[in-house]
Amino acid sequence: MDKTKIEIPKDAALQLCAEIRQKYQGKWWTLPGMQCMGCNAATKGDMTKRCVSNAPGYRGCNLVNARYDRMV
Repeated sequence: MDKTKIEIPKDAALQLCAEIRQKYQGKWWTLPGMQCMGCNAATKGDMTKRCVSNAPGYRGCNLVNARYDRMV
């Protein structure tokens, strides 16, 4: 089965988002750090507007997707 088709549970997606954001906080010189910084700035911290929420099954953030897919 293609892992990209598996929906990520909302709580898991938001938890992974928070963990990733914490890991890359202040590391704007890295691609993930720039992505998280941009997402946070664009959404003003509103979790419902974050990249992770921008696709069905909470598959809108490539960083969250990759971490979740490694876990399952």
